[in-house]
Amino acid sequence: MSDDPSSTTTIPVAAGDEGPTRDVGVEPSASTGGAVRGATTAALDERVDALDGALAVGGTRFDPAVVVRVTATIDRVRERLALGVDHTVVALAGGTGSGKSSLFNAVSGLKFADVGVRRPTTSRVTACVWGSDGGPLLDWIGVEPEDRIERESLLDGDSEAGLRGLVLLDLPDHDSIAPEHREVVDRVLPQVDLLIWVVDPQKYADNALHAGYLRGMTGRDASMLLVLNQVDTVPPAVRGDLVQDVRRLLVEDGLPDVEIHEVSTVTGEGVAGLRDALADAVDRRSVAAVHADAEIADAARLVQSQTAAREPAPSALAIGVVVDRLSAAAGLTAVGDAVAAAVRGGAGTPPRLGEVHADGVGLARASWLSSVTQGLPQPWAADLRSRVATTAELRLAVTDALAHVPLAARRSRAAVVLLLLAAVAGVAGLVGAGLLLADGLGAAVPWLPATSVVAGLLGLAVLLLAASTVVRRRAARARGARVVADGRAAIESAARGRLLAPTQDVLAEHRHARELAARALGDS
Repeated sequence: MSDDPSSTTTIPVAAGDEGPTRDVGVEPSASTGGAVRGATTAALDERVDALDGALAVGGTRFDPAVVVRVTATIDRVRERLALGVDHTVVALAGGTGSGKSSLFNAVSGLKFADVGVRRPTTSRVTACVWGSDGGPLLDWIGVEPEDRIERESLLDGDSEAGLRGLVLLDLPDHDSIAPEHREVVDRVLPQVDLLIWVVDPQKYADNALHAGYLRGMTGRDASMLLVLNQVDTVPPAVRGDLVQDVRRLLVEDGLPDVEIHEVSTVTGEGVAGLRDALADAVDRRSVAAVHADAEIADAARLVQSQTAAREPAPSALAIGVVVDRLSAAAGLTAVGDAVAAAVRGGAGTPPRLGEVHADGVGLARASWLSSVTQGLPQPWAADLRSRVATTAELRLAVTDALAHVPLAARRSRAAVVLLLLAAVAGVAGLVGAGLLLADGLGAAVPWLPATSVVAGLLGLAVLLLAASTVVRRRAARARGARVVADGRAAIESAARGRLLAPTQDVLAEHRHARELAARALGDS
């Protein structure tokens, strides 16, 4: 055979057949299922991308062990999906003397796999591909060019169409004394889509098989078959008991649903049924996809374990309570009252904001973190705590913000004007009254209009004085309320920038990672 895996090779027909040679390098006809399989590969690629994106978003907030496992899954699945899911890889695995190579030849209808003397001494994998374009896949698996062959040809007609897309591997004996044989088996097994364990009536209970392999594959029933080979050597009367004993061992291994096929490569018994089982696997075209789907889903569930089911409710991010506590720590209400009092009393020196109490700031910060980290995994909560302002930073931010709040305590201009008018009216009234008292003795009646004027001026002065007081008090209340409102706005701005914004960033990243994991799982 040529070392070039893409070359066209002419091989003889299967043993016992009569007829011309077969050209196995002919491109098989296209399948209408290709578009569907292409869509499946694309969908799986999108889920892998989502998984990769979740790792990127989660970063150090994911358990390193989980990251390592998921990364390995991503690399493995991407490598497999790069080859598409058009091929279904089936591997024959078994111990020395089980007849794997004979079964390989019987299923393929070719004498290609080495049987007998040379085979137990080689650690090479033999492959038969139904169809073409299997070269990249076999390169990935590690099959040497001289150990691979293409099975289907135009001379087959549709007789092999049911297996088109099948890649059949004959693995080295897993129980060989040569360690490199087991190394090859262990390397290839995770890469196959359907695993066929071939056992013989003498060594089907071999502990190397059950303890070394089968018991570690619990849950993979649907992607495994067991072939009880060489049944022609078993008396018909005891064959049923033999099969039952094999079934018992599988149940003990945790694989109760693995199908058992009784086969004889000598008589041909069971070979057709095994080929039908392979055709069913190939026809579904979902063996490779299901395997990739399961790996992606398992990895997605690992990623989901690193996030909470949801983020804190929107009410937990309400900033009002924090502003209340920071305002209390700054004594904002007292400052507002002082400004109001200064406006009412006309103090020349405006009040000053006192020191922002660190204990109050710490309490406000702790209350905020307790609310927004509720239910978050510890690494996410720790990251959130590290990204919001510390107590000292938050205290400084509040102090700086309040430094820009105006605290002017000047009197109301309207109140001052009213007070001046009252003074003018009062002085005028008093002057008029003095004149009346000086000039009006004995002539009261002629001076009656002047008396009314004086009384009016004095009354006006009283009214203006009362109005000035009312206006001054209203201005005091408004100025004090304005100081409190401006202070709260400044404190809220500081709290939003130093607490709310970094919290929203972390929660948005958490949501993104969670949604990507759900997409990778196939939930969206």
